[in-house]
Amino acid sequence: MPVRQVAQFSIDYLQVLDEDGKLDEELEPALERDELIHLYRSMVLARSLDARMLKLQRQGRIGTFPPCTGHEAASCATALAMGERDWLVGSYREVGARLMRGEPPENCLLYYNGFEEGSATAAEHRILPVTVILASQLPHAVGIAYAMRQQGEKDTVVVTFMGDGATSQGDFHEALNFAATWNVPVVFVCQNNQWAISVPRSTQTRSETIAQKAIAYGMPGVQVDGNDALAVYRAASDAIARAKAGEGPSLIEAVTYRLLMHTTADDPKKYRSEEEEQRWWKRDPIPRFRKYLEAKDLWNETRQAELDGAVKERVDQAVEALETVREIKPDVPFDHVFGTKHPGIEAQRTAFLARTGRQEDSHG
Repeated sequence: MPVRQVAQFSIDYLQVLDEDGKLDEELEPALERDELIHLYRSMVLARSLDARMLKLQRQGRIGTFPPCTGHEAASCATALAMGERDWLVGSYREVGARLMRGEPPENCLLYYNGFEEGSATAAEHRILPVTVILASQLPHAVGIAYAMRQQGEKDTVVVTFMGDGATSQGDFHEALNFAATWNVPVVFVCQNNQWAISVPRSTQTRSETIAQKAIAYGMPGVQVDGNDALAVYRAASDAIARAKAGEGPSLIEAVTYRLLMHTTADDPKKYRSEEEEQRWWKRDPIPRFRKYLEAKDLWNETRQAELDGAVKERVDQAVEALETVREIKPDVPFDHVFGTKHPGIEAQRTAFLARTGRQEDSHG
């Protein structure tokens, strides 16, 4: 019998605004002035919070955390495309999206200072807590989408984020398979920042793109310039609209770069070159988007100065709120290990309180 081709596939790459600020007007999304400015302000706030947290960590005022610098377009533009009732199921490098969905900056500071209360958000925001275990949030996203359909929700979508390293985990493949098989409304956004801690993207997978992994599971996959907020918004909007129309899940690969360390416990100079970092700093999503706004006469130096002042004030308020927290008891981590008290955990609680000069737990 002759060999015959049974299928053929391709992956599109989307860029609307290039590194020099050149715009493809045919692909430019129809965003209102207020939406564009809201997107830019959110990106700047996320970057400023990141910078302040790095200073706080180096001063010993918060714990280790994963900086999000460089990811602002990928997370914020996706969040802008989401509806009010959509779910955000994140990993740990989407602070911009969380801020845009209504999570206050104080939560981020609390969480990375060891207070699990930082994971608490208002129910109407539909935000799941930070997930550190790679890809473990992806089956949860699929489960939420399945439950929404079972409960009769027709106009909601689950958007879930991951890094390129997460695509090497079994949960990633299981989630995509279930999502496609059940035809549930999930948008998978891979923030491909080139490095899974110290493991380069080239070692993670032999696939030419991460987007092409969607093909194996029967869903659309697209690769976008993850530092181009307009391209990310367009791709996310299309995928969300498709999901809400009952056409199932999609995979977006947002090609970006982690401009700082994996976490503050990491030294990226040990595994990547300064030349590589400098090349990606030239692709920084925030100056690129600002040039776009300036070209449309929506932004100028005066407005930037006003924004810088407002952002600094907001971040200062968050830091003050963190450092005046008194109502959270010091041994609260021991409360959440099991659903009920456990002798071993209680012994550890007692030892902890003794070392900190407390002979009784903070209940009494």
